[in-house]
Amino acid sequence: MASKELNENTAFQVSIKTLLAIGTAMATVISMWFILQADIEEARNLPVIEIPAPEVTRMEFDMKDQMIRNTILTTQEDVKEIKEDIKRIEEKLDKLR
Repeated sequence: MASKELNENTAFQVSIKTLLAIGTAMATVISMWFILQADIEEARNLPVIEIPAPEVTRMEFDMKDQMIRNTILTTQEDVKEIKEDIKRIEEKLDKLR
């Protein structure tokens, strides 16, 4: 088996179809690169949008505070009712024994 060496006299064959495919691929990659660079530059020039922190008004705070307090009071009343129900159930159980 003779080994082939690459030198200035070495020739190889490439079809026109392959050359066109390579050229198209290179053109696509190069155009994508320039489009990406343009998009990056455009993004750099856009103004920075700062979202302000929501301001809680005194009225809103008072309304939420009152809602929480009402919920706590309602829960307390529910707990008292449940305790009373448990006492009645225990009394009925004691009578059954």
